[in-house]
Amino acid sequence: MRFESVPNFSEGRDSARVRAIVDEARQVPGVTVLDVELNADHHRSVVSLVGEGEPLLQALFLMIRKAVEVIDLRQHHGEHPRMGATDVVPFVPLGDATMADARALAERLGTRVWSELQVPVYLYGQAARRPERSDLAVVRQGGFEVLREEVQTDPVRRPDIGEPRLHPSAGAVAIGARPVLIAYNAYLSTPDVAVAKKVAHAVRARDGGLAEVKALGFEIKERNRAQVSMNLTDYRKTPVHRALEAVRREATRFGVGVEESEIVGLVPEDALLDAAEFYLQLNRFSRDQILERKLPPGAPLSGPAGRRGTPGGLQQLTVEEFLGRVAARTSTPGGGTAAAIVGALGAALGEMVVAYSTPAKQSPPPALATLSKELVDGRGTFLELANADTAAYEAVRTARKTRKESPSEPAAQRAFLDSLRHAAEVPLDTARLARRLQNRLEAHREQTNVALGSDLVSGLAFLRAAADAALANVSINLTDLREAGIPVGDLEAERDRLAGRP
Repeated sequence: MRFESVPNFSEGRDSARVRAIVDEARQVPGVTVLDVELNADHHRSVVSLVGEGEPLLQALFLMIRKAVEVIDLRQHHGEHPRMGATDVVPFVPLGDATMADARALAERLGTRVWSELQVPVYLYGQAARRPERSDLAVVRQGGFEVLREEVQTDPVRRPDIGEPRLHPSAGAVAIGARPVLIAYNAYLSTPDVAVAKKVAHAVRARDGGLAEVKALGFEIKERNRAQVSMNLTDYRKTPVHRALEAVRREATRFGVGVEESEIVGLVPEDALLDAAEFYLQLNRFSRDQILERKLPPGAPLSGPAGRRGTPGGLQQLTVEEFLGRVAARTSTPGGGTAAAIVGALGAALGEMVVAYSTPAKQSPPPALATLSKELVDGRGTFLELANADTAAYEAVRTARKTRKESPSEPAAQRAFLDSLRHAAEVPLDTARLARRLQNRLEAHREQTNVALGSDLVSGLAFLRAAADAALANVSINLTDLREAGIPVGDLEAERDRLAGRP
């Protein structure tokens, strides 16, 4: 049974710390990190990952443990409410998994977090032991500073798992079970946070607004705008477009509008299709009319639409089409994307070698079974990184253009530098994964079938080439960051470690 989890960590400004936390999950076979988003004003990061129950539980525990090591709430100040270094960890059942399964995982993770890390746990959502704690806002009320005092004297605030005391630096964590949630923010055409708070009050469920909507108003200083931040806890009851229209309607009362909106993390496809049908007034539209849903699995989408650098777009190309795009006189896809594709080839060859290293109808030794799973997951991650590299460079180009058009805007300069750093981090992830799989495959060379020796050599060569090429891309981007006066010591150190430099 598979589950999604979307843990939130109280760190949105130091990407190295967030990367250290996320890397804990990347080590666990059977778990895939789908998305990582940081927000400096909220001082918060949101990670999306999926996996079977046991591996996912292990990955989440390792991430929480790392967060205890690297985050100190006593030094943390951001717009978003928080009570823990790892603030909230939901289990979301997928496919045949049930909410009861998700509740059981939440209980088990909570017990382990307290017993091994001494971080008290509050069970929320559909895992709540107390009815009022189904609402995360009730659990987190007052935040770390208030809760660390009240938990010692007020029985109502006692944790569900653990003693009535917070961890000195990591606070407490809310662990729960819930359906799919959409994190959706609307930016108003004013910096006045009082307006955003009034709009949030009008649209949230607990104050008589929209069903299954939680909302808060924030000041986003970096953008000089007020934000209405919403969690749509059941997008079937209140879809995204209805939430947006409600915010827009309330904002007009104060003479302001909605400049733009954003989705944080991942979103169900149907939620976007609901919005498309609403705004396009497709009253007799059938989703069977969607072209991609009619194509056989893995079939490329021909024509210009299939040649855009959108997420998933590279996988839709044939080999010939992909090579043509690389060869074309265009900036993307480039070396970083090609490095990730080469890494995927190396992982795939490694999978084949391992598969043929166990006699037919026999179970592989545990070590080879684990290695096989790592290679399978690695191949998928390499393909994600290939798309991410293309998207990262496109983001740099866009941010560079915006900065050129608005040279006096601090936000434009910040966005450009952030995009440059991200463009360095993506190939660094590629190199890190390639080196790890190369070392793992090399370590099990003696257990592989000697008849596939040439395939093993090829796979290892591809993984080495992927790492070397990706590190070259890292170096190029570090040069730009260094020239801009941005500290890059952490990235340089990791690059040199992966390159084997002293």
